[in-house]
Amino acid sequence: MIMEPFEAYRFYQSIKLHFENDTYDAIKYNYKTSAKPQSFWKRKDKFFFAKVGRKFNNVHDLVLYYVAYFVNDVKWIGEMLNDEATYNQWLKKTQSLSYTFKQDLYRLSENAKTFDDLFAIQNNYPFLIDSYLKNEISLETVVVINNLVGFINKFDKQITETIVWPELSRKIRKYGTFIEYDYEKMKKIVFEVFTS
Repeated sequence: MIMEPFEAYRFYQSIKLHFENDTYDAIKYNYKTSAKPQSFWKRKDKFFFAKVGRKFNNVHDLVLYYVAYFVNDVKWIGEMLNDEATYNQWLKKTQSLSYTFKQDLYRLSENAKTFDDLFAIQNNYPFLIDSYLKNEISLETVVVINNLVGFINKFDKQITETIVWPELSRKIRKYGTFIEYDYEKMKKIVFEVFTS
């Protein structure tokens, strides 16, 4: 089943709102937005959405396609279609998420003796966030750890920097809605790395 161009656009709008608006939750609102077919058909980029609609025959894969780009700060549909590498890298990373998570935790454990050390402030940021900002670990690892222990609200109170952190905090929270993994398996990996 080919997805209609307006439907592809509607899901795009929903995911865009999800990542850019603090109060909108795409899943909670069942991907509903104020997008109207009449205004869609006046858009110059409507053909891009027709092309994306032909690529996917189910909503789940389409949504994850958009998520892959928004977490990598690619927001224009034309750029998404011209940049297959970002999507393919994201797919590869998420398909091997437990492996990436484990490798990232081992990397973190080289400088953090305990799991709690990940949350100690250093250089204006907690060690975990500092490591992500230095490209030493993946965003997915940060998101999974937040989903496991819920550190984001505490960090929001501790981190006073107002340029990078507010947007990164939102991205971590919003991405957590879509990232798929085995919760118990990730918990076991944490224990394995930090108690061995």
